Amino acid sequence: MTRRSGLKRFRKYTPLYLLMLPGIAYLIINNYAPMFGMFIAFKNINFSAGIFESDWIGFKNFEYLFRTTDAFIITRNTILYNAAFIVIGTVLSIAVAILLNEIRVKVLSRFYQSVIVLPHLISFVVVGYLVYAALSLETGFMNKTVLPLFGIEGISWYTEPKYWPVILTVVQLWKSVGFSCIIFLASIISIDPEYYEAARLDGASKWRQIQSITIPLITPVIVMLTLLSIGRMFYSDFGLFYQVPMNSGMLNDTTNVIDTYVYRSLMIMGDIGMASAAGVYQSIVGFVLVLSANYIVRKFNRENALF
Repeated sequence: MTRRSGLKRFRKYTPLYLLMLPGIAYLIINNYAPMFGMFIAFKNINFSAGIFESDWIGFKNFEYLFRTTDAFIITRNTILYNAAFIVIGTVLSIAVAILLNEIRVKVLSRFYQSVIVLPHLISFVVVGYLVYAALSLETGFMNKTVLPLFGIEGISWYTEPKYWPVILTVVQLWKSVGFSCIIFLASIISIDPEYYEAARLDGASKWRQIQSITIPLITPVIVMLTLLSIGRMFYSDFGLFYQVPMNSGMLNDTTNVIDTYVYRSLMIMGDIGMASAAGVYQSIVGFVLVLSANYIVRKFNRENALF
């Protein structure tokens, strides 16, 4: 491309470049500029001396982090919760999408879609209080209505860690499945109806049609969304793990993930170096997972000639 043609191309698309500027500025300010703060993880912060004049201690913050049980707990919780969200969430999203696709009355279909997506629009602060209304020891729906039906005494949910893996998984699925299923629903709608007509002529049941037509044809979408989710496995929704358990210290063993650990290290313990070390650890592993997922998606797309 010559300089003249390049300049001509630039002038032609100048309005588009101008539209890009706010997004690029936001990306630089919000995503790239904070990366310069990573060096805090390698310093012993002294507020009287300032960040830049504080002593350089190398990897001591990381050594302290990994010598405690905290690193194992937050890593275990982050991976296991996200793995459960990916597997169960994908299965439920596909199932809900298939069910929505079977609704032939358009008004009802749109109504159900709106109702299912609604939880995704609710803030986790509000969700936290909805969960508290259900689990409160004194006035909660579970303790006052559900458990007495089975002759079970009230449970102090916010002091019993063993219940929270299930509670958090249910809350996350309730909030996210409705939004995720829309993507699968769009893929299902795009399938040529002639496939189903041919299957019905051959006597295939509805379940057989789902097995032989629906699932195979939306498999590329399932694979790509799953791989993209795996790429963000080391990142958790802060609101889910902090607001929903009401920041109960007795639940930390089962609700503490990397995001909440960084927040608590910074705001409660005041340990900037430790919080930054945990954040750098999360960023590096997340970066590797994103690159790995991107490589696998590209390879999958080439092999299946999607693009």
